Amino acid sequence: MVKLDEHPTVKQVRERSSHAQAAERTTPLDAGELRQLCLETGADDVGFVELARPALADQRNDLLHIFPQAKSFISFVVRMNRDPIRSPARSVANLEFHHAGDRVNDIARTIVKILEARGMRALNPSMGFPMEMGQFPGKIWVISHKPVAVQAGLGQMGIHRNVIHPKFGNFILLGTIVMDHEISVYDTPIDYNPCLECKLCVAACPTGAIGADGHFDFSACYTHNYREFMGGFTDWVERIAESPNAQAYRQKVNDAESASMWQSLSFGANYKAAYCLAVCPAGEEVIAPFLTDRKSFTTDVVTPLQDKIEPVYVVPGSDAELHVAKRFPHKTVRRVGNSLRPSSIDQFLAGLPNAFQRGKATGFDATYHFTFTGIEARHATIAIRDKTISVQDGLVGAPHLRITADSQTWLRFVRKEGSLVWALLTRRIRLKGSPKLLVSFGNCFPS
Repeated sequence: MVKLDEHPTVKQVRERSSHAQAAERTTPLDAGELRQLCLETGADDVGFVELARPALADQRNDLLHIFPQAKSFISFVVRMNRDPIRSPARSVANLEFHHAGDRVNDIARTIVKILEARGMRALNPSMGFPMEMGQFPGKIWVISHKPVAVQAGLGQMGIHRNVIHPKFGNFILLGTIVMDHEISVYDTPIDYNPCLECKLCVAACPTGAIGADGHFDFSACYTHNYREFMGGFTDWVERIAESPNAQAYRQKVNDAESASMWQSLSFGANYKAAYCLAVCPAGEEVIAPFLTDRKSFTTDVVTPLQDKIEPVYVVPGSDAELHVAKRFPHKTVRRVGNSLRPSSIDQFLAGLPNAFQRGKATGFDATYHFTFTGIEARHATIAIRDKTISVQDGLVGAPHLRITADSQTWLRFVRKEGSLVWALLTRRIRLKGSPKLLVSFGNCFPS
């Protein structure tokens, strides 16, 4: 049996200069050389950010959990072709999304391979999917590419919640690499926002997810645009399970929708809209036609998407359902579940702002104290006023309604797996105040 110290591999490695390796590990990477490497590998622009950047503090612990050696970010963009993204034929747009996304992942993997060959450690999280679906509907992404890109000086967030690059506009996909080395020079955010606030994204969005005042309805965007990516698949499977035969299934899901879902499984999930990105005129390379003739730009780019006859997927009773009926009566409303079912009290509380429907909260003003008992003991205050919602830890202020609930019973109620009447009768859920306020609370979160 060969002793470890006598193994050829061990002897070869130990012959190398440990001092030289230590010096290499502690010497910051030259930013200019690293930038050139990224550009030569295929990135269209690149920036660097230190892990300790205060603006990224909310990502730090999660990242260190999976990569404790992390010290720096490489953020880069890959430019997409504009006309495919703008096409009313969404198969054309999605082909561009898929291939550009593959390119981002290939570039990131190649850079990591080169760094690894030079004795460095690095990690390349996916551009989009796959994600950590075991944590769904919580935080399923490994890294938030957008805030890193903003800190790296690659653009600013527009009113539509996409990063707008100063040159390429929002026709970009983002990649991020995490590495165990410091970099000699780090970048900072650009000092202006390329967003023109032209509101074309507001006009084009079929679900009304983007408000002219900057409000963003996460649930509306998620339910329609991401129909084939996450929760929509669960909704589709449950429709199959609820159908006693093929004829009953076809009454719930038409042939085109079944074919579309199969295409997502066999080729790749497709965005149903992404019109906000398609119509954006911001960016030095993009803006000229908009500046030259805004009316023609709207006619050529925005109107075809607005006029497109298509199904729009909405949660019943949501603001999106009302928006489609009022703004796009020629589009077909398809009522579906959003499948954002929390599996913990933390997920329930964190998800409330995303599911909140401000239209349903018009003229409503109430404060709720929640006391959760049992497996997940927790206190929380939820205030709804002026069509906004706030969620705070602890019991703050004077409530209009006090709700004391066994945590697991409450989650079953929220997930529509248990009866509220039964929970009230067995005192697993107790109310102090008008029960009507609980009904009004529920109306703000249709599912």
